[in-house]
Amino acid sequence: MERDLNRRRMLGTVGAAVAAGTALKAAAAPADTPAGKKTKIIGICCSPRKGRTTAASLKVCLAAAELPGVQTELIELAGLAIPGQLAAGVPLAAGEKDDFPTLMPKLLDPSVGGIIIGTPVYFGCMSALCKAFLDRCVIFRKKQFALGGKVGGVVAVGGCRNGGQELTIRAVQTCMFGQQMIVVGDGKPTAHWGATVWSGGTKDVTKDEFGMTTAKNLGRHVAQTALRLA
Repeated sequence: MERDLNRRRMLGTVGAAVAAGTALKAAAAPADTPAGKKTKIIGICCSPRKGRTTAASLKVCLAAAELPGVQTELIELAGLAIPGQLAAGVPLAAGEKDDFPTLMPKLLDPSVGGIIIGTPVYFGCMSALCKAFLDRCVIFRKKQFALGGKVGGVVAVGGCRNGGQELTIRAVQTCMFGQQMIVVGDGKPTAHWGATVWSGGTKDVTKDEFGMTTAKNLGRHVAQTALRLA
C-alpha cells in the first residue's frame, strides 16, 4: 500500500509540473488568435484640427501600445460630420451629413481590445466633437453594451500645464464607465488617471517630456491590459 501511495504522489507531482509548464507556455504565447489576428488598439482623435497636437500625442501613445501581438490604428474625427442630436432622437436637417455609421464597424470589430480617446481641453472639458462622438456611442450601450469589456484610456491636451487635463480625462472616463468598459490610467511609474499633455503654446507637444511619458505609459498599460483579457 505504501508503494501505491508513493506512486500516486509521484504521478501527482508530475501532473502538476506538466500543468504548470503548459500554463507558462500559454502566458508566454503571443496574443494572436489561431487565424493570426492580433489584438487591436484604436486611438480616436477628437480634435477639430487634423494632424495637430492631440493627434501627435495619440501617435506617441499608440506607438507605445504596439507590443508583440498588438496592432494599432489612429482615427481622426476632424472633417467628419458627427451630429450629436441624433443621440437624443432629433432627426437630421435636410441635406445634413452623418459620418458616424462609417465608424461603427471599426469599433465593433471583435479584435478591438482597447480604445484610447484623445481630446483637446476647452474650458476644462472635452471638445464639442468629442462630446458628440461619445453621445452617439449610446447606440453601443443599447446594443447590449457592445463596447463592454474593451479597455479604455484617455489623452487630454491642454494649453498650459494645469489647464484642466485631469478634469477632462475624468469626464471622458465617466462616459466609458457608462459603456461598461474597463477603464485604466497611465501605468507605472507615473500611474495616475491618463495622459496629461501640455502643448506649451507650440505645435510640438513632444517637447513636453512629462506629458509624453504619461502618453507612453498609458498606451503600454492599455495594451498590456487588453492582452491579459484576450
